[in-house]
Amino acid sequence: MNHLNKDAQILQEIFNQVQQQGLAYLNDIHERPTRSEQKVTTTTNLSIDGIGTLDTLKYFNERFEPIIVASSGPRYWGFVTGGTTPAAIAGDWLTTIYDQNTQSIKGNGDISAIIELETIQLLLSLFNLPKDFFGGFVTGATLSNFSCLAVARQWIGKQLGKDFSRDGITTGVKVLSATPHSSAIKSLAMLGIGSNNFIPVNVSAGNREAIDITDLTEKIKALNGEPFILISSAGTVNTVDFDDFEAIHQLKEQYNFWWHIDAAFGGFAACSPLYKHLVKGWENADSITVDCHKWLNVPYESAVFFVKEKHQRLQVETFQNSNAAYLGDPQENFSYLNFLPENSRRLKALPTWFTLMSYGKTGYKELVESNVLMAQQFADFITNNKNFELLAPVRLNTVCFTLVNEDLVADFLNQLNATGKVFMTPTFYNGKKGIRAAFVNWRTSTNDIAIASAEMERIATSLYI
Repeated sequence: MNHLNKDAQILQEIFNQVQQQGLAYLNDIHERPTRSEQKVTTTTNLSIDGIGTLDTLKYFNERFEPIIVASSGPRYWGFVTGGTTPAAIAGDWLTTIYDQNTQSIKGNGDISAIIELETIQLLLSLFNLPKDFFGGFVTGATLSNFSCLAVARQWIGKQLGKDFSRDGITTGVKVLSATPHSSAIKSLAMLGIGSNNFIPVNVSAGNREAIDITDLTEKIKALNGEPFILISSAGTVNTVDFDDFEAIHQLKEQYNFWWHIDAAFGGFAACSPLYKHLVKGWENADSITVDCHKWLNVPYESAVFFVKEKHQRLQVETFQNSNAAYLGDPQENFSYLNFLPENSRRLKALPTWFTLMSYGKTGYKELVESNVLMAQQFADFITNNKNFELLAPVRLNTVCFTLVNEDLVADFLNQLNATGKVFMTPTFYNGKKGIRAAFVNWRTSTNDIAIASAEMERIATSLYI
């Protein structure tokens, strides 16, 4: 009997061991290091017969498990990395077990697309967005931005009497943006528009990263009526700044452009009455990017795109499987294959469905407000400590700061991350080297702020001495 058949007979034991290991990780996540310095030698030769699941689990635990870092833990503040709620973990396990290829509502015996469509409606409700958005799940903000901007590219073509999806880009595509995220720039490259081919718009005065509306207006006028794409931000990387969506909406009523909002994590401001004013007017955009594996606290990889339903024909023209006759008319027979990049896709919506159903609007209101409170407490420590200074005001959940002696930033951050107690990432803002701390994990508490602050004080003091 081969190992596959043997494993099928001991599934209960396999699942029990994996469950116990998972519980041990989650129960001790506060103590697990946020960084590992240990080197690993990789194996290049595959065995002939394999060793079975339980022995493979043991081998994994000997080589890799001890140095897996707590990137889903409460003091991992780098890259805007969220945690995982218990409900999201349950949904993710079932996603793997059911192993659906989420495509159409009918025709292949798979109802998982219905779950995805329902989850999109739940997200629209969470964000208080109108029901005239259509959406779907992709791997992350990069693919979400890509999907939205791909439809925007097709829209540009139609304005010029062309079909870019069929014939390729046969003329220049104008793109305006002030502080586009690197994932949006990467999307422009993948779409053939060009990563350098956007018209930079000035940012507002006063330590801001938001679009200067006056400069945007002048840049629009200079295009002399030519259609363009505007990429705006709901939460910039360094300072979590928000563009003035109401002012942009007024411009959209006067000029012909596709309005895309990158709201990868900043869109979650809509969950709280205290911060929803930051996204006021975003419902008027043509498309929106939201990253679920950030502030929604579901496992990687998970993001959604929202595109106005009035653009669905353009979306199908962009992504349709036109050479697959067995799929039928993509305009009449709904399938996600005709609305986004991937043909093969797991049921990414299920972890999100589980966590939304489990915790509701109140749960995410409290999560967002708790994380913002932690950011404010951390900012208070920075402000009141003679070794540090804020680089920008704390608008939501990210703290951008530096050392009074800027030359010490790299050494300080290396020493801090090496402790394994907390993890942050470097940045560069307003001409200065800095450090970013992003708070998006449901577990993060005042005690975590205290632990990180103590380490920072100790290291900074030693450097200045």
